[in-house]
Amino acid sequence: MTRLLLLCALLALSACGKKPEDKKPSGPPPTLITVTTVKSGAFEVTEDTLGTLEAVINSKIGAEVAGKVIAVRVVAGTPVKQGETLAVIDAGDFLLQNQVEQAEVKRLEALLAQQEKLVERQQSLVARGFLSRNAADDAAAQRAAISEQLAAARARTNIGKRAVAKTTVTAPFSGVIESRMIAAGDYVKLGDPLFQLVSNQRLRAHLPFPESAAPLLARGQPVRLTSPQAPGKVFTASIADIRPAVTESSRALGVIVDLDGAGLLRAGGTVNASVRIAAKAAALVVPEQSVVLRPAGKVVYAIVETEGKRTAEQRIVQAGAKKGGVIEILAGLQEGEIVAQDGAGFLTHGATVSIKAPLSPSPSPARGEGSVVSR
Repeated sequence: MTRLLLLCALLALSACGKKPEDKKPSGPPPTLITVTTVKSGAFEVTEDTLGTLEAVINSKIGAEVAGKVIAVRVVAGTPVKQGETLAVIDAGDFLLQNQVEQAEVKRLEALLAQQEKLVERQQSLVARGFLSRNAADDAAAQRAAISEQLAAARARTNIGKRAVAKTTVTAPFSGVIESRMIAAGDYVKLGDPLFQLVSNQRLRAHLPFPESAAPLLARGQPVRLTSPQAPGKVFTASIADIRPAVTESSRALGVIVDLDGAGLLRAGGTVNASVRIAAKAAALVVPEQSVVLRPAGKVVYAIVETEGKRTAEQRIVQAGAKKGGVIEILAGLQEGEIVAQDGAGFLTHGATVSIKAPLSPSPSPARGEGSVVSR
């Protein structure tokens, strides 16, 4: 019995010595986020697309005379200047024919000189009454006929000289030889293709836009173009033409832009194009990650102080265009409000938050880098 009483006393003492357990805080821990400030700035709405470049001056040089090719001076990829010799065709037959025509010219010149003297003598005899007027008229008619024959012979001589000149094939403009279709020893006929010559000085950009952009585009609108062929270089141009029909296969609206490549761009390459649709002097913008999709629509979480705690307050917003990592807010926010940035997708209305970093300014929209989004 004594032992039982001692055991009960020890248990009572140990129970009295226990410390009360600390109460754990209730509710989930705060969500760690970063925040930014809603700011107002210039905002430009653009329509963007990826297009291809085509050479405006892309000529297939053909043979202007028939003959044997005796020399080829260029190969594919050779840059040439206007007037530079590309190939030479045998001119022997044309030179001989031209010599024959020149001899005919000299013969007719001699006949005409003799006939001129005859007409002059007969006119003198008619004046003194020793010769009839009809005889003098016949001599004058023969002089006119010889004169016309001489004119025709001289024209044939000029044609022969042009044919001789055409045996030397020259570049009609400065550019680069894209392909060569002949070799020395080939016989070419009139009109046979010899070279493909391309100039990259004047280029044409073919830009496909969605058919929904048709009401927003018009001739003369400014276009900014960039290309991986010229990093950091921005080319400015304007819309030269808009195709009247939408392409059946791609349902795209074809837009044509002519630009001066200045030798930096090559035909066949790609180009990024941006057409300005509208510009605003002041627009509210937030980072794209601040706008999240919820059953209520597009929302942004504003950070407010509630009973000494930072909590997320859901704001339904109307989003506009986006560009350069920011999105325009048409309604639902005011300038200067603090909103969640990174981590906004994990928030709910009324959730407590913990800010990871101090307030950072919202990135300013860069001009000319946006694209229209559905509202």
